[in-house]
Amino acid sequence: MSLERRLAAATVRDALAAARTIGVERLDALALLEHALGRPRVWLIAHDDELLATADAQRAAALFVRRAAGEPLAYLVGEKEFHGLALRVTPDVLIPRPDTETLVEWALELLPADRPVAVADLGTGSGAIALAIAQARPLARITAIDASDTALAVARANGERLGLRVAWRVSDWWQDLAGQRFDLVVSNPPYIAEGDVHLAALGHEPQQALTSGIDGLDAIRRIVAGARDHLAPGGWLLFEHGFDQAQAVAALLASAGFSSIGTRLDLGERARCTGARAPG
Repeated sequence: MSLERRLAAATVRDALAAARTIGVERLDALALLEHALGRPRVWLIAHDDELLATADAQRAAALFVRRAAGEPLAYLVGEKEFHGLALRVTPDVLIPRPDTETLVEWALELLPADRPVAVADLGTGSGAIALAIAQARPLARITAIDASDTALAVARANGERLGLRVAWRVSDWWQDLAGQRFDLVVSNPPYIAEGDVHLAALGHEPQQALTSGIDGLDAIRRIVAGARDHLAPGGWLLFEHGFDQAQAVAALLASAGFSSIGTRLDLGERARCTGARAPG
C-alpha cells in the first residue's frame, strides 16, 4: 500500500508513525508536517489526534517519500537557519552548515562595529556568510559575489526579505572586481576533491559549489593568487576548507607573502578555517 493511501483518514500521530516506517526520523517528519499543513510544531504535538485533510495528507506523503529517498530536509521545506537568520534555500545553492559559523565568528572578531569597512564574500551561494556579517556589522560595506546567476538570485532574495544591505555581483572569483580593494575577504569555496567518496551523500546539492580539482584546492589557489590585488594593506583573507586541508591552505598563503597565518576549529574540533593578513 502506498504511503499516500496509508495517510488517508490518518491523524497527525498516524502520519508520524507512518513516516518512521519508511525511515524518516521523527524531528524531520514533524518539520515536514509543519510545512505541509502550515501549522507550528507545538500545534502538531498538542493536536496529534487531529485528522489530516486529504490535500494535507497528500502533500505530507510526497514529502516523506522524498525525504526517505535522501533529499535534504532544507530543500524540502525551503529554509535553513544560519547564525540566527532564517534563509531560503533551493537546490541552486549549498545548504548552510553550522560549521561555517566558525568563519563568520572569526570575521566578526576582525571587523570593527563602529566604523565602515569594505568586506567581500566570494562564492556567496545562499548569501549566508554575507548576511550574517551584515546583521552583526551594519556599518560594513559588503560585496557578495557568485558565478551562478541562479544562486545569486536566491541570495539577493534572502537579503531583501531580511532587510539587510549587501551589494550582489555576478563574478567568477575576482574577475569582475577589478580596481576594488577590501579590508576583509571571506570565502567558503568549493573544496572537495573530485571523486571524493563523500560526494555520494551530497548528490542533491550543486556539484560546482562542492568540487574543485583533483585535490579540492583549485578555487582556493585562484583566490589566493588574486587576493593581494584586492586587499587593502594589512587586510585579512579567511577561508573555510576541508578538515584535512589546513596545512595546504596555510602553505598557499605563506607562498603568496601573507603573514599572521592562523587556523580555527569547527564544532567538532577539526581544523575548518584558515586565514592570514596581506602585507602592509
